Amino acid sequence: MPDTPPLIVTAALDEGAFAWFEDLRQTHFPRHRNQVPAHVTLFHALPGDHERAIVDTLRAACQKRRPLPIDVRGPWSLGRGVAYRLSSPDLEALRSELADVFGPWLTRQDQASYRPHITVQNKVEPDDARTLLEQLQQTFEPFDIVAEGLLLWRYLGGPWALVDRFDFKAH
Repeated sequence: MPDTPPLIVTAALDEGAFAWFEDLRQTHFPRHRNQVPAHVTLFHALPGDHERAIVDTLRAACQKRRPLPIDVRGPWSLGRGVAYRLSSPDLEALRSELADVFGPWLTRQDQASYRPHITVQNKVEPDDARTLLEQLQQTFEPFDIVAEGLLLWRYLGGPWALVDRFDFKAH
């Protein structure tokens, strides 16, 4: 089924972090373009016709991991938006391991260097993005959040539908 919608993999953030970033996204993202929740994308477009293999791979990877610490490093400019830079050697190692498995299926975007971030504003006028960036930088202090697992989504031409959640299991 080549027409099966692609799948997206994101980190499942701890409840407090998700709520904080989602509030920023709801406040600053253009309403008519904001069709998905705040997220940290690991893969943008895996083939939907390989869903079973993707599910099995994500489940196995999550069962052998503890929740992953993530450092929020600060807001940065996307030109026409603002995102928060993230740093997590553990998240990057997990993504690299998964990229090795998913290699034959990776799009050019997913083959590119991985730069984890959370977008809170996009597709606005550059002056509006610059204003928000300056505002967020004035009060920013680095903080930590936690990825509790992975989420698998189906891309529906704009909005996403949650397929499954895979919690990190190791203690």
